[in-house]
Amino acid sequence: MAKNTGKGFREGAVKGRSEFQRGNTWFKRDTATGRIMDGSARQHKGVRNETKTTPKSK
Repeated sequence: MAKNTGKGFREGAVKGRSEFQRGNTWFKRDTATGRIMDGSARQHKGVRNETKTTPKSK
């Protein structure tokens, strides 16, 4: 589990969470259920970014 240091960053990874950006808003997602948990104008600390996937053309 990630722990706050009190210095503006976290030690360790936040597990079970990912985030993605739509427009100017960053959304945090629960990886187990896929539900969106939170939206913010800034990125969330210690949460991994989802990679952009592009549809494959046939």
